[in-house]
Amino acid sequence: MQRRQIMVALGLSALGWGMAGVGVRVALAEGVRPLTMVAVRSAIVALAVLAILSARRERLPADRQFWRTAAVAGLFNMAVPFALFTTAYQHASAGFVGLLAALMPLTTAIAAHYAVHDEPMTARKLGGMLVALVGVGLLFASGDSGLASGGRPGLAIVLGLGAVVAVGMSSAYAKRHQGSFTPVALTGVQFLLGGLALLPLMLVTEGIPTGISTTGWLVLVTLALFSSLMPFLLFYWVLQRASATMASLSGYVVPLISLIAGVVLLDERVQIGIAAGGALILLGVVLTDMAERRLTTVG
Repeated sequence: MQRRQIMVALGLSALGWGMAGVGVRVALAEGVRPLTMVAVRSAIVALAVLAILSARRERLPADRQFWRTAAVAGLFNMAVPFALFTTAYQHASAGFVGLLAALMPLTTAIAAHYAVHDEPMTARKLGGMLVALVGVGLLFASGDSGLASGGRPGLAIVLGLGAVVAVGMSSAYAKRHQGSFTPVALTGVQFLLGGLALLPLMLVTEGIPTGISTTGWLVLVTLALFSSLMPFLLFYWVLQRASATMASLSGYVVPLISLIAGVVLLDERVQIGIAAGGALILLGVVLTDMAERRLTTVG
């Protein structure tokens, strides 16, 4: 039963993160700058979590390890990847950038191999991830941004790689210290600290945000609650009940959701290379999940 709940949670988190690309591109079209977008999303999520904690009459943990974990998550699971991915959306389609998220399980597994004692890298696990990685390689080889015109896919790839490396490191660290936090508290504090870390950079490079349209605000609120708060709550819930690699498997499904949503809602383009890459990514999900099942059964 718990495995089914874990898979449902992974599916919902993937849906939230997968639809984020559409929201980000709409917000960019409304004139919202990248760092402003991340900072506002962070503030909304932090306020929502404080409201949840207040309603439940809970206080933030005073434990030092919780705040260390929250600081790592705020920087490497929020500030860095959110800023890099949001900027990447300026140079490539939602589907293209979403496919870069397929690298998250690979970077997480590598980091977990060194940071978590009971998550060794196995040949079967690596094989499944490499199949998905080949799929991402096909995306890169297509040389197209997925946009009707323009785009800088090379820059988007560099930004995406930086983001997934940061997420992998943070996920492994959080798994190592899983007993130090609750999902609600860690989600709220990570967005609070991550937003504060980005605030000076936002003010210097983009200035105080003004003139955001009503549509822009609606998109930002949706991004904060549906594509930030919900996925992270579910992600940390799964992380406390499954391996770090299993928790990161939603990163394989996110690209497919982003790809489909971009085509249907934003009229983005899909080339043969992108379609073939998506198929291999899906195959990688299945193979990696089978490897996790085998490892869990043996253990």
